[in-house]
Amino acid sequence: MLLRWAFLAGVVALVLTADQLSKAYAVTHLQWGESWMPLDTVHPFFRFTLTHNTGAAFGLFPQGGAVFLLIALVVAVVILYYYRRLPPGAWLVRLALGLQLGGALGNVVDRLRQGYVVDFLEVPHWPVFNVADSCIVVGVVLLGFVMWREERRAARQAESEDYPESSQPNALSG
Repeated sequence: MLLRWAFLAGVVALVLTADQLSKAYAVTHLQWGESWMPLDTVHPFFRFTLTHNTGAAFGLFPQGGAVFLLIALVVAVVILYYYRRLPPGAWLVRLALGLQLGGALGNVVDRLRQGYVVDFLEVPHWPVFNVADSCIVVGVVLLGFVMWREERRAARQAESEDYPESSQPNALSG
């Protein structure tokens, strides 16, 4: 049990550290609205652009900062509640929840400290985002993948119970 909570704490700590250090670096080296391209070859695909976000992830709903702070805190409580109910061995789900929790808390730290979230990663045709936003998205995708995989596994098991091997229909029997 302790190992599972240590795993969560470790994932959250890694995400928070990477998020806060990367935001501090961006704030130290860029002015608001300034862009920097580390290599000319990546310019069409990626650059750093410093922005401030008072809304939700990826700049959605810019006037809802206080609401999103409250939502993030509620989500954190729900994740902790759900996490403690997970069966042993659900490490991908634990990782997904840790990424989501770490990302949510990374943005909460910004909102509490500054009143806005620092964003600085820019790719074409996508709002500027940060490490915390990325971890939230990766966590959601990973959780979706695990749920999809478990659903397929349950469907196969139910099908094998409906048609035991000795009585399964096959194309050669008439």
